[in-house]
Amino acid sequence: MSDGKLEVVRAGALTTLQDLGRFGHAHLGVPRSGALDQPAHALANRLVGNPADAATLETTLTGVAVRAGRPMTVAVTGAPAAVRIDGRPAAFGSPVYVPAGAVLEVGTAACGLRSYVAVGGGIEVPPVLGSRSTDLLSGLGPAPLRDGDVLPIGAAQGQPRYADTVFWPGPPRELVLPVFPGPRDDWFTPAALRTLATARFAISTQSNRIALRTEGPVLERAVHGELPSEGMVIGAIQVPPDGRPVVFLADSPTTGGYPVIGVVPERRLAAAAQAVPGLPLRFVPVRRRVRTG
Repeated sequence: MSDGKLEVVRAGALTTLQDLGRFGHAHLGVPRSGALDQPAHALANRLVGNPADAATLETTLTGVAVRAGRPMTVAVTGAPAAVRIDGRPAAFGSPVYVPAGAVLEVGTAACGLRSYVAVGGGIEVPPVLGSRSTDLLSGLGPAPLRDGDVLPIGAAQGQPRYADTVFWPGPPRELVLPVFPGPRDDWFTPAALRTLATARFAISTQSNRIALRTEGPVLERAVHGELPSEGMVIGAIQVPPDGRPVVFLADSPTTGGYPVIGVVPERRLAAAAQAVPGLPLRFVPVRRRVRTG
C-alpha cells in the first residue's frame, strides 16, 4: 500500500464512514445521514486537529483494526473500548501516534455501542452530494467497510490537542429522551399519551442507524383512518400498526405514513446512538416555551 492510506485489517460487525451529514436534499428523499453520536465524532476530530466535518470511522460493538500506510495521529472516542497499536495498549479519548505499517486495533465496546476513529488529515473518499457519509437506507456514499479495503487519508491540517481531562458523559445506563408532543398526538387515546409519559420501554434488537425500535407497552390509537405520507424529521417518534414507538435516527426516510406522536430534539439523540439492545428507555414529554414581549 502507498503512503496516505489506511488498510482495513478487520472491519468488525459494521463500520462505516461518517461526517456531519448530507444536508439540503430531503426534498429529493435523501436522508441526512452522518455520525449518530455527533459529539463523539466532533471530539475525535478535534483531538487530532481536524475540522469537525472530516470523515471518521463509526464502529458498531466489535470495533475495527486498520494498518497505517504512513505515520499518523489517531483518536478513538464514543463507546469506551480497548485501543492497541501493534498489540500494545494505547490511550482511549486522546491523540496517539501510529507508526507507518503499525496496526491500530479498537476492541469490543465495554459499554455503549459505537466508537469513532479520527485520523489526522481525515479520510478522503470522494464525497457524494456533499458528504462522505455512508447512508444505509438509500445506499449513498461509501459501502460499509470490508476486510482488505484501502482508504485514502488527507494531509494533516492541524496539531493534535492533548488535554489532561476531556469531559465525556459516557454511554447511558438508562436512556431518557425528552419529547415535544405532536404533531399527531391527537390520533392517540389519553391512555396512550399517559403510557408514553410513564411507562418503561426497552431498546429492541431490531434497532439500527435508521431507527431506534422499542419493546414494551403498545400505544392505542384513537383515530384508525389512513394518514397521507408527510415529511419526517430526525427524532420523530412514529407509531406503526403494532403500537410500539419508533424513533427516527440519521438514516431515516424523509417521509412516512404513520402518525408521529412526538419529536425528540435532535441534540438529545447522541445518547440514543450508544443505546444497546435491552437498555431501559423512558420518554419525558416537555412543552415548548412561549416567548412573551
